[in-house]
Amino acid sequence: MSFGQGGPYGPGGSQQPPSRQSQTPDWAAMADHSATRGRRRRWLFVGGAVLATAAVGTMVATAVVSSNDKGGSSDDTKSHLPSQPTLPRESEEPGPSFSHVAPPAPPKPLDILSDAKRDKAPLSAKTLFPDEEAAREGRSYAQGATASTASCSAGTQGALGSVLSGNGCRKLLRATFARDGVAVTIGVAVFDARAAAEKAKDGYKPNVASLPGAGVPSFCRQTACRTSANAIGRYAYFTISGYTSGKTVTASDTKALEAGRDLADYTFRRILARGNAQASAAAGTTG
Repeated sequence: MSFGQGGPYGPGGSQQPPSRQSQTPDWAAMADHSATRGRRRRWLFVGGAVLATAAVGTMVATAVVSSNDKGGSSDDTKSHLPSQPTLPRESEEPGPSFSHVAPPAPPKPLDILSDAKRDKAPLSAKTLFPDEEAAREGRSYAQGATASTASCSAGTQGALGSVLSGNGCRKLLRATFARDGVAVTIGVAVFDARAAAEKAKDGYKPNVASLPGAGVPSFCRQTACRTSANAIGRYAYFTISGYTSGKTVTASDTKALEAGRDLADYTFRRILARGNAQASAAAGTTG
């Protein structure tokens, strides 16, 4: 059998054993591969350290956040934080207490004047009208006669008596003052309460009886005169003013009208002064 010129083993026809060089390890390649794997391990190790550091940081951050979270558990916080020194507790003993009790408010004069149970000062024509003269805006009126009666109708004219008694009048005090031929009688009706005095004022029908005497002649009898009505507290007060000569007071007359207003204002101030004096005394007692 002829195979031609080269034979199965290549040119030259000489038979050679297989080369052993192909079975020798490539030490250089292996060294490079080993170095690469070593670097990879080092990078993995370094990376792992970074991750571990990050994890520790996360745990610390979690602990800090947990310590600031009021809704979290105190046990969770303690597991991540170092123990804290125990602070001394504040004293549980109560501290000194200070209390301020405001003094009672002083009574109001009108409240006293409106209630017979509180209005206890002595009451008569002389205590209510103690002045020998009544003055207002430079006009001075000399005091004449005074009177006090428990029968209120006895000191009235016309229908005023029934108005006073019908509302429970307890006393009627009268005083007369005169100036330049004009005289004014003031009548103060005393009731138990403010409401009764207001009713008497609203139901007023003339009039209080004029009171002559102590140098003042009879006036406002059988002739026209000026009248007025008002109230403060449990007191209703009335005036009648006219000429001591018996002259009739006309609608356009200003002299009798002015005198009546002056003495009505004086009466109001005298009753209010009574309330003020009792209120001041009460405040001094409770103060």
